[in-house]
Amino acid sequence: MVDQLPNLGREKEMLAAMGMDSLDDLFVDIPEIVTMDFELPLPPPQTEEEILSDARRILGSNVALGDRVNFLGAGLYRNFVPSSVFQLISRGEFLTAYTPYQPEVSQGMLQAMWEFQTLISELVGLDVANLSVYDGSTAAAEAITCSVRVHNRKAVQKDTVYVSELTPPDRLSVIKNYSQGGGIEIKSLRHNADGTLNLESLSEASGSCGIYLEQPNPLGILDGGLVKVKEIIGENTAFIVGVQPTSLGLVEAPGNYGADIVVGEGQALGSPVTFGGPIYGIFACTKTYLRQMPGRIVGRSIDVDGKEAFCLTLSTREQHIRRHRATSNICTNETLIALMGAMHMSLLGPEGLRHLAIRNMGACQLAKDKLAPITTIAIPHSSSAHYNEFVVELPGSAAECLSYLDVNGLIGGFDLSNWYPERRNWLLVSFTDQTGASEIELLAAHLAAWSASKLQGAMT
Repeated sequence: MVDQLPNLGREKEMLAAMGMDSLDDLFVDIPEIVTMDFELPLPPPQTEEEILSDARRILGSNVALGDRVNFLGAGLYRNFVPSSVFQLISRGEFLTAYTPYQPEVSQGMLQAMWEFQTLISELVGLDVANLSVYDGSTAAAEAITCSVRVHNRKAVQKDTVYVSELTPPDRLSVIKNYSQGGGIEIKSLRHNADGTLNLESLSEASGSCGIYLEQPNPLGILDGGLVKVKEIIGENTAFIVGVQPTSLGLVEAPGNYGADIVVGEGQALGSPVTFGGPIYGIFACTKTYLRQMPGRIVGRSIDVDGKEAFCLTLSTREQHIRRHRATSNICTNETLIALMGAMHMSLLGPEGLRHLAIRNMGACQLAKDKLAPITTIAIPHSSSAHYNEFVVELPGSAAECLSYLDVNGLIGGFDLSNWYPERRNWLLVSFTDQTGASEIELLAAHLAAWSASKLQGAMT
């Protein structure tokens, strides 16, 4: 009690300086309707043993994707990551490293960061990559604001960017949050009934600051029409492509068909799916956008002794201090997780990455072959090539089907009505290198049984 007296004196002194009588005066602006007027419902104090027992009980209710047959993807994918990645990333040099503002004591970390940038640049076919951003959605939003900064002066449709209508609402929400403060208008690009881009709709985007598309798109479709996009929109409109990075072991790099900025969710390279993370965003671009790109960049140079050296470069101090003048308010990155991606790519090499992509696409194609003969379901975009996932149309709601599959021990996929409310019967099923043929057979058997019983119930 004696120790608290000086603190109480300082509290009164601070309140007096602010012209207040009590701590409650600090919160008068909070509406009463949202103010908690009762004690927090916390349990009484516990011993260490009791805390550990409770923690084990709570954690025991979690279901790891690897513990059940799993067909859930929709943006995050379970690929095999070599154990050496987790061993290396746990080294103190990586795990406890802070932003390397002092290059003279951070050469190892800086070189590792530079290697990540180099690997991403080679993977996507563009001049330069940054050191990552928060996630794929943030990367997409940053790319859009970057395109406006570069092209707005010459744009016919000023402050306007066109975005694929298939863009998942969570990603679109991030894009709109970033855009509204800058007065950027987001318009939609239409898609055909088969899920591919409607190239005629690109004429509407001509003269805008940029367009954003994904390859593969959110329905898993690999759209060959994207190779024609840059020719249609021209040099004065930014072509932004969102990618699933493992697909680039097999699919053409976007930079090779005219992409100006490539972004994406990097999680599939290096990071496991652990309750939605940890994740990191990829961002690469041509030299035209270099000065306007967000985040941090590591450069390779020569020191005063003529030796190779690495340092942070082209990082405007406004991004750390005068944020109202910054090209981006991202002042950090996901370096540790990005380095896991760099380690994964290094261990795979070009041939290993190609093999990983083939395994992912092979599992997806095998699933299409097994599900296609089931007459009680349909595959709406069966004529298209797919990577990782495709849509199954059911005779009932996807939510009901997922409940049935869950009871039978399967994580059945993603209910697309969460993205597109009118598509209650669409189920997005995903397959990776971790999906076995027997698991696909099991999915086919359960979908056939459920859909048959659903149709039989409707007839009776």
